[in-house]
Amino acid sequence: MATTVNKPVPGAGSAAAHRPVDYAWAIARISIGWIFLWAFLDKAFGWGFATPANKAWIAGGSPTTGFLKGSGENALGGFFSSLAGQAWVDWLFMLGLLGIGTALVLGIGACIAAATGTIMLVLMWAAELPLANNPFMDDHIIYAIVLIGLALANAGTTLGLGNLPIVKRTAWLK
Repeated sequence: MATTVNKPVPGAGSAAAHRPVDYAWAIARISIGWIFLWAFLDKAFGWGFATPANKAWIAGGSPTTGFLKGSGENALGGFFSSLAGQAWVDWLFMLGLLGIGTALVLGIGACIAAATGTIMLVLMWAAELPLANNPFMDDHIIYAIVLIGLALANAGTTLGLGNLPIVKRTAWLK
C-alpha cells in the first residue's frame, strides 16, 4: 500500500495553508493569553473585577497576598502562605502574567510562554491542594494541558506573529 506525502504546490507562496484546527488552536492561544494578560491588568490597576482599586499593585497592594494567604490551611499552605506579599514574588508573578499573556496574544515566544505558564499554573494548583471539588483535576491543570498543546501545535503561526522572518530564524521566539 503506497502512502502519499503532501508536497507544497509550486507557486502557491511560502505561507502554508491553515486548517480549521489551526484556527481553533489560535483562538485558544489568544483566549488563554487574554486570561493571563487580564489578570495582570486587573491586579496592577484594580479595575474592580477580581481586584478593587484600593488593593491594586499601583496602589501599594500585593497581587499575591490574597491567593497565597488563603492557602494557609491547604497541604502545602505553609510554604505558599510564607511567600505571600514578598516583593520578589509579586514582581515575578506579575512579570510572568504580563509576559505569558503578551506572548500568547501576539503568537511569539509561545513555547516559552507555554512552559512558564504551565509551571505557574501547576504551582497555583499545588497551592490549592487538596482540591475541594475533585481529587486532582481542576482548571489550572486543564489550562496547563492546553498550553502544552499550543506549543506542540505551533499555534503562534495562525492569527499571530509566529510567521515573521525574525521569529522563524530565532528559536526562542517560536
